[in-house]
Amino acid sequence: MMAMIVNIPLICAVIAILACIYASYSDMKNGIIPNKLTFPLIGIGIVLNGIYAFTIGNPLFIVMALIYTAVIFVLGYVFWKFGAWAGGDVKLFTALAALLPFPVTLFNYTILNEQFPVIATYPFPLTLILNSILSIFPFLLIFVFYVAVKTKPHLVGELLSPVKQYKKNIVLSLAITSAVTITFQLTQLLHIQMFQYQILILSFILIYILTLVISKSPNRIKAVIISVVTVFALYEKFEITLMGILFLMISLTVIEIIKKLLTTVSREALQDDYNISELREGMIPAYNLYEKYDKVYTDDKSFLSKFKEAMKTGDVTGLTAPKGKLLISTMAAGLTDKDVELLEDLLNKGKINDSFRVKRGVPFAPSIFIGLLISLFIGDLVFIVEKVLYSIMY
Repeated sequence: MMAMIVNIPLICAVIAILACIYASYSDMKNGIIPNKLTFPLIGIGIVLNGIYAFTIGNPLFIVMALIYTAVIFVLGYVFWKFGAWAGGDVKLFTALAALLPFPVTLFNYTILNEQFPVIATYPFPLTLILNSILSIFPFLLIFVFYVAVKTKPHLVGELLSPVKQYKKNIVLSLAITSAVTITFQLTQLLHIQMFQYQILILSFILIYILTLVISKSPNRIKAVIISVVTVFALYEKFEITLMGILFLMISLTVIEIIKKLLTTVSREALQDDYNISELREGMIPAYNLYEKYDKVYTDDKSFLSKFKEAMKTGDVTGLTAPKGKLLISTMAAGLTDKDVELLEDLLNKGKINDSFRVKRGVPFAPSIFIGLLISLFIGDLVFIVEKVLYSIMY
């Protein structure tokens, strides 16, 4: 009995893994994470950690666990209000915070003298969220690629178009390599004494500025700078420089593919037009619908698109002007029966066309499951990336 109580964190980890497997299955099959899963998990997590806190004689353990759980719920609620997460995602993250408020080390191992799993300085539930968000990109890529191949094959070529732009990526990789080399030499020459994170921040700023200057220089000057600095870098550290250039080329290509994935390709692949009569509860609108001066209009531009347009034209009214009364929002919870009735009424009055664009919901639970596994067995990806970058540069 005592051994079982001592192993409560392990039991919580196993419960969390099994729950995420079921949540992933349900989310992919039915598009929902059921309340009958998440609500009991929250209670189970609080009870088990309460027993554990009592057993080890540390009441602060359960107090902090409750605080972390509440904070994650509030954070998730904010994401839900902005339409980024569905209600089931919020409740699943809250349940995981209740089960695993602190890191659970199932086993330790060492790679290149680094201890794994890597534990962050901030609360473990935040590690879960960050890892889950980072994990969604490969899952989203596979999901969108599958949808594009199955329903819209022409989008595959657009998604992979960055691969054809290899010349542009080669030049940019060499420019960044030159900027990194110059930055490294300057920090070594000036003997800058700072904390690790301060050096990283300063270096990133300097690398960004130098990359911008080199990239925007006339072609002849750019060619001279890149040639001289790259040859010097290869002479000083041949293998590291060569690997760095290859890594940058691959990374830039992947970043461009992700940009395509998150913008034009995903917008086309994951959106479909429906007649108003075909709309059902839970379908997620692709744009907000507003009413102003008795006219109904859609707002399908992202804030980033509006910001870029404002910067080009100098007209910021598109960012600050009142949009009118919000009729339909792009909340992840989707349309309600009242929303569908409102759209039917607007159609009958001739205020909208008989076509409404809907987003295909991308199941987030599989990414949460992947994020959980990474958190338990590998550690915090943000901290790992920071360590890798610091080791490469210094």
